[in-house]
Amino acid sequence: MAGSPNSNLRGFNHAVQTLLKQPTQFLPHLTIPTFTHLPENLGPHLVSAKKGLQTQIPTPEKPPHTPTIRALVLDKDNTLCAAKTTSFPPQILAKLSSLRTSSTSPFNQTTNPHSILIVSNRAGSHPRFDGEISELEAQLAHLRIPVFRLPAGTEKKPFCGEEVVQWFRERGVVESPHEIAVVGDRLGTDVLMAGMMGSWSVWCKEGAFDVVMEGK
Repeated sequence: MAGSPNSNLRGFNHAVQTLLKQPTQFLPHLTIPTFTHLPENLGPHLVSAKKGLQTQIPTPEKPPHTPTIRALVLDKDNTLCAAKTTSFPPQILAKLSSLRTSSTSPFNQTTNPHSILIVSNRAGSHPRFDGEISELEAQLAHLRIPVFRLPAGTEKKPFCGEEVVQWFRERGVVESPHEIAVVGDRLGTDVLMAGMMGSWSVWCKEGAFDVVMEGK
């Protein structure tokens, strides 16, 4: 019997095996309440957060003393939107707008137009969810933030990191994975993928729930 287009059994099994054998892979480099708390200049925060922890967190190979983050990989469900929806809370849109329009932002859409990419295990992962891509990109058209289309034969997060890095490289955004930060609410997909990529991880521990509630 064929699995659901949104199933990710191998990802689940990988997370369980990693938890048993290498549990430190689940530790994010930076923890924030929600996406709205993401620092514009991430590098110093990643370094200071790592120094403040007693447990050793795996870091990208040969990173600079203070990393320069040139690209953001953003999860969708429970990070930017409530699960299985395409509606952005106003606070999330405001944060995205700030990242794309602030003159001091490394992710400014004029100076670094391809620096933000939404990578979801739903939208962009299967033709069944193509409608979600259209809805998301229509709302973000003025900010020029696209949704990653999973290439044919490529598995979902946490296994598509190589393809994501290649997407940024082809557009001249990064030279190395350690210039990328992965932001999401799932330790078993977003944080694990960042480690597998050789990138930095930012965990949104409260997801999008508090943001949605505050907006009501």
